[in-house]
Amino acid sequence: MPPIISIVGKSDSGKTTLLEKLIAEIKNRGYRVGTIKHDTHGFDIDREGKDTWRHKKAGASTVAISSPTKVAVIKDIKQEETLDTIAAAYLQDVDIVFAEGYKRGNKPKVEVFRKEVHQELLCTEDDNLIAVASNQHFDLKVPYFDINDVKGLADLIQNKFLKTKPSPSVSLILDGTYAPLKPFIQEMFINTLTGMVAALKGGKGAQSIQISITLPRE
Repeated sequence: MPPIISIVGKSDSGKTTLLEKLIAEIKNRGYRVGTIKHDTHGFDIDREGKDTWRHKKAGASTVAISSPTKVAVIKDIKQEETLDTIAAAYLQDVDIVFAEGYKRGNKPKVEVFRKEVHQELLCTEDDNLIAVASNQHFDLKVPYFDINDVKGLADLIQNKFLKTKPSPSVSLILDGTYAPLKPFIQEMFINTLTGMVAALKGGKGAQSIQISITLPRE
């Protein structure tokens, strides 16, 4: 699974602006970038009256819309999914994932801070904080970057999370929840599945294998 970095900060700190620049910088370096936006208040990407809205209104629990260049899924969930679950389900084809928000999560965090609107940092060094981007200097054990120094922040992220060639990995999702696997279990899955798939037409040399098994209800 790709590394996940959370970009956090209080309201009006400039998280989205910094993230926009960071996405462009990392992409320009040749990496594929995925993002996850956390909305604590809920959201609705559908528009009233549209066909997909009518499908959902009629009672569909999952609605997918597809075009030659994009696909989107609107799905009811029983409880909020974790970052790992979302990344494992939808973002396996990228090199790194930036999450905007998730300040209470356990992923590495970059905090964005503006002295004009806030008094103190949201995170401490014990909150998986890896860097601070601000227009005010902080004396911390983690690196500090000027809020406009996107290249410097990108260097840190590249050296820390993208320099090492990723090893093969397996992501298992059980009833919508990400289930971590120990290395020897992952290796067993990889060896078994790649061996089986290589024997199929078009299977040799595959870079990604996705299998979904739905068991009948008891």
